[in-house]
Amino acid sequence: MASPVKFAHIVFKTSQYTEMVAWWKDFLQGEARHENDFITFISYDDEHHRIAIANIPDLDDNNPKARGVEHFAFTYASLEDLFGQFERMKAKGIHPYWTINHGMTLSAYYRDPDGNQVETQVDSLTMEEADAFMAGPLFAANPIGINVDFDKLVAQHKSGATFAEITDYATAGQ
Repeated sequence: MASPVKFAHIVFKTSQYTEMVAWWKDFLQGEARHENDFITFISYDDEHHRIAIANIPDLDDNNPKARGVEHFAFTYASLEDLFGQFERMKAKGIHPYWTINHGMTLSAYYRDPDGNQVETQVDSLTMEEADAFMAGPLFAANPIGINVDFDKLVAQHKSGATFAEITDYATAGQ
């Protein structure tokens, strides 16, 4: 059996169609590859679509205690890009509900208009380092991570702190 070569896209169903399409286009800085009154396909890269949003009236509200997807994540190329997204969304009045150093990533979590949760992250370790970290005692003791203050980290970054200093798990949250 072959494994997939990539994760392609996510499809949302919503009764808040206009709000969801606008939010996701803005959040991803994406564009509609196809859009009509029923469905919009949005991409931000060379994939034909990364997000599709289907307009289905009269849906029930999400039950946060129901089974389903907890969240999904997008990785940014650099700390500057992650912090740039954080500052761009903050300027629009959209704040992450959680900011955390997972050890292998530095992450900010957001909710879209329907309450779907999306993580934005930057890798702070190589894949080999992340594998070793996840197999080690620090991760075993706390497999979720350490809450951090992105405003403080952005200020440290602007003051010249290095990537390693900002993403250091041993000093995270201090």
